[in-house]
Amino acid sequence: MPHPRQDETHMTTELPWRRILLKLSGEALTGNAGFGIDAEVTGRIADEIGDVVARGGQVGVVVGGGNFVRGSQIAASGLDRVSGDHMGMLATVMNALALSAALAVRDVPSRVLSALAVPAVCETFTQRAALASFEAGQVVLFAGGTGNPYFTTDTGAVLRAVEMGCDVVMKGTQVDGVYSADPKTDPSATRYDHLTHREVLANGLSVMDATAIALARDNRIPVIVFSIGEPGEFVAVASGNGRATLVTVDDAPAA
Repeated sequence: MPHPRQDETHMTTELPWRRILLKLSGEALTGNAGFGIDAEVTGRIADEIGDVVARGGQVGVVVGGGNFVRGSQIAASGLDRVSGDHMGMLATVMNALALSAALAVRDVPSRVLSALAVPAVCETFTQRAALASFEAGQVVLFAGGTGNPYFTTDTGAVLRAVEMGCDVVMKGTQVDGVYSADPKTDPSATRYDHLTHREVLANGLSVMDATAIALARDNRIPVIVFSIGEPGEFVAVASGNGRATLVTVDDAPAA
């Protein structure tokens, strides 16, 4: 895996990426259940995050809420989209709290910061608080999306990556990279090792929504897509190895 854009003074001793934004779907926490939170799967992901932190990485996490509710699905059923999106934001708070609890069991310090103010259960996001937590060695769990309806958690993840000065966004999915079509339904689908943000947008590839990819492109943040369902793969990819698709601004990966 190529190294990211950063100077040598920001390199960790073991990782090519100093500050990582890990984006997970809510479904990543469900295991085979398809709904809710699977404690074993969530614990395994927490183990991997803790391993990356132990190797010198700073990790921020954005988890979607699709294992409970999606605002777009609420709207499709005829209900108000804004209310549906607020429900989805609350679902991301639940997922962030679950992952924070799993990290705590493993003695990995973390802090949940929500863009949607829910002070009874977690702190409200500010850039200052998040940056202080990174520097203190805490995993920062960004909940509540952007705090606004009509924006996906993919866009929220890239927004936080830009605000936090992250070197890379790593998106854990159900497949080992970006394909020309869904490999689960199309056996002829082509897998890409490297793409540019421009190619993703031009070809409508299912990496992130267009707003998220455009924001990553404009801020020159690479996106790595890998399988979070494969045990140990987040650690491998964060270490510069593993099987994944790299999305960069330039036509060739950085050396």
